[in-house]
Amino acid sequence: MDKGRREDPMHDILQELKTRLQEINDLGSATSLLHWDQATYMPPKGAAARARQLATLSRLSQEKFVDPAIGKLLDQLEPWAEEQPYDTDDASLIRVVRRDYEEAIKIPTAFMAEFSEHSALSYQAWAKARPENDFASLQPILEKTLDYSRQLADFFPGYEHIADPLIDFADYGMKASDVRVLFGELRQQLSPIVQAISEQAPADDACLRQVFPEAEQLQFSEEVVRQLGYDFQRGRMDKTHHPFMTKFSLGDVRITTRVKEEFLGECLYSVIHEGGHAMYEQGIRRELEGLPLASGTGAGLHESQSRLWENIVGRSRAFTEYFYPRLQALFPAQLKDVPLETYYRAINKVERSLIRTDADEVTYNLHVMLRFDFELDLLEGKLAIKDLPEAWHARFAEDFGMRAPDDRDGVLQDVHWFAGQIGGAFQGYTLGNVLSAQFYSQALEAHPEISDQIRQGQFDTLRTWLTENIYQHGRKYTEPELIERVTGGPVALEPYIAYLKGKYGELYQL
Repeated sequence: MDKGRREDPMHDILQELKTRLQEINDLGSATSLLHWDQATYMPPKGAAARARQLATLSRLSQEKFVDPAIGKLLDQLEPWAEEQPYDTDDASLIRVVRRDYEEAIKIPTAFMAEFSEHSALSYQAWAKARPENDFASLQPILEKTLDYSRQLADFFPGYEHIADPLIDFADYGMKASDVRVLFGELRQQLSPIVQAISEQAPADDACLRQVFPEAEQLQFSEEVVRQLGYDFQRGRMDKTHHPFMTKFSLGDVRITTRVKEEFLGECLYSVIHEGGHAMYEQGIRRELEGLPLASGTGAGLHESQSRLWENIVGRSRAFTEYFYPRLQALFPAQLKDVPLETYYRAINKVERSLIRTDADEVTYNLHVMLRFDFELDLLEGKLAIKDLPEAWHARFAEDFGMRAPDDRDGVLQDVHWFAGQIGGAFQGYTLGNVLSAQFYSQALEAHPEISDQIRQGQFDTLRTWLTENIYQHGRKYTEPELIERVTGGPVALEPYIAYLKGKYGELYQL
């Protein structure tokens, strides 16, 4: 075997590329670890130093990746890679790294370091300002973020819309015009459903709005996500302001959650959601460890997995029938006299609400569309940051028929604009919702027994199907390529609309 390798002139070149990429990956993992610590345990006074540390790591990582030596190695390897089967690991690696490299060399290293430092300081300022309902202190910070976001887009001239490069970072190959078409069709389909349900009395969710001690909520949520398949030998769960999943290696994929003792649904469904993201990452083939292939492909596809587990599985009748008796046993004083049907209707309550992360399946996408439209207006210069809070309240009243009492539950509620760029983050949530139903319908077609298995607390068949068809590949395929491989076609709204009509048609006799 060693002799064969010595005879292959590409072997040493490929190994040099992999060695360089693994070193860059290590820097990225250290950066992620500092972000995780900032969002969980870091004391507030550590913010300034943390911003500097993140900027340093960002600069080093960028410098190493845009090194002309990387480009030279790719030039040497590409003719060889083109002769290999398209989906082999090495050919896929070279293809993906070339795409990443061409993108990275357009962004100045100094800019990346500056933006990284700004984002870290912005996050810390948001964590303080949101509870205090203090948009004024964040306005100059957000104006700077908008300026950075425009600069970032302008490093990629020739776009149709200034948001296109930012969207492309998250969902490769997608443009603002594509998102607008998808959102327009979805809004047209959703509006009659939302209207029909809104004309009825909302489900009674009083059973969820009692006092549920934090320790027991965390205990139950951990039991559930462990049974779904999240591996705690390769992960852990902690509390944070805004739940997220992060990965430092395929052996260390962490989730976070937040707990409201006066509302049962917050912790559990945050854990299932982030667990869905984490199971995707844990399901990537270990052979890809440390290389750019070892992560999920596309924000929308990643979100499809969190939404599939959180909503299609976690809010299903079958799931409820299995887990609710265990929940009653854990909280007898609160739930022993609450019928399963009452609880099931409560966790699937449809009602226009102020907070995106608390929104039900039917109205959730309206929250995303609102944010996406604001991002386009901000980037285009149609809307100024100083006018954003009032514009938010006005649009929210138009779309939801209500007005937030303050900015804390208005424009300050999401962390995204205060921890990264403005543009490209939100479309993935709705794309994920649509894809979750599309993938699940394919899983059911292959294994009709999945629903009955969920009713018995068995999730291996579904998780194995997802692993074989989606998780194991990492980034070997682009989002459009993987969707085509799994479903036989492009993104399709029909399975998602059919899912919503079927589930909520039964609940609300539509």
